[in-house]
Amino acid sequence: MKIIAKNQEFAPAGSLKTLQIANDADIAQLAQEGALAGVERIELNFPKFTDGRAFSQAVLLRRRYKFSGDLRGTGDVLIDLLVHMHRSGFTSAVLAEGVDPAAAERQFARYSAFYQGDALEPRPLFARDTAREAA
Repeated sequence: MKIIAKNQEFAPAGSLKTLQIANDADIAQLAQEGALAGVERIELNFPKFTDGRAFSQAVLLRRRYKFSGDLRGTGDVLIDLLVHMHRSGFTSAVLAEGVDPAAAERQFARYSAFYQGDALEPRPLFARDTAREAA
C-alpha cells in the first residue's frame, strides 16, 4: 500500500481519470450508470475515524464490480485504519494531518498473515497452505 503524508506531493487528480465517491453514495447505482467506466483512481473519504462506510465501498468495488485501479483513502486516515484498508482493497492512503508516515509503514510489519480471506486474497489461510503443498 502506498502511504502518502498529508503535506507530501503526489500526482494530482487531473493526471488520472479520478472519481471521488461520497460516503453515502450507492455503488450499485454508480456502476449501473456507467460512472466507473474508464476510471483509473477512486477516492473514498473517511470523514472521521469512526465512519467505516468507505471499507464497505472498497470491498464492493473490488469484489462485485472488479475495479482494478487505484483505490485511495482520504480524510481522517489514521495508523489504526491502514491494515484494514489494505485488506479491504485500498492501494493508497493520504494520512491525516500530523500522522507520521514511518510509523504508518511499521503497521504492515506487525501483521504478516491473516486467517481470514480478504479483498486481496479471498481464500482463508488453510486453503492457501493446501494449494502450496499441491504445487
